[in-house]
Amino acid sequence: MPTEIERKFLVTGTAWRTPDGQRIVQGYLNRDKARTVRVRIAGPQAFLTIKGATTGATRAEFEYRVPLADADALLGLCDGPLIDKVRYRVAFGGLVWEVDEFLGDNAGLVVAEVELASEDQAVDLPPWVGDEVTHDHRYFNSNLASHPFSQWRDGAGASD
Repeated sequence: MPTEIERKFLVTGTAWRTPDGQRIVQGYLNRDKARTVRVRIAGPQAFLTIKGATTGATRAEFEYRVPLADADALLGLCDGPLIDKVRYRVAFGGLVWEVDEFLGDNAGLVVAEVELASEDQAVDLPPWVGDEVTHDHRYFNSNLASHPFSQWRDGAGASD
């Protein structure tokens, strides 16, 4: 079964920024705790992704390319607001970090994720990485769709 093992961190400063960001718009067809079903348009490509429940930093992940026109139509079926962000890919310490700079209702939030081969894989942290939020579900994109960063009381806690 395909799995995703990733750690997630808040980002500080702008030293991570590269000139080649890619705009991503995504929405959720299902945001159940046991599974999420996401549709994503990333530049000229589109994907349908199903993710299982997270255990530690690991979860099942199935991702399939879909026609762009289908993804655009599926975004209209999503429950809740869409996630809008620019993704930057930054190489550091032998790994590729994905830095997401959120737009819209999540503007001001910048999160870096790194995919690993195992949960105990050693990771050299870039100097622009701040607090780890891997286990903080508020930072899952599926939660940011329904509880956007702009509605958090102090920028660190959910609104409900």
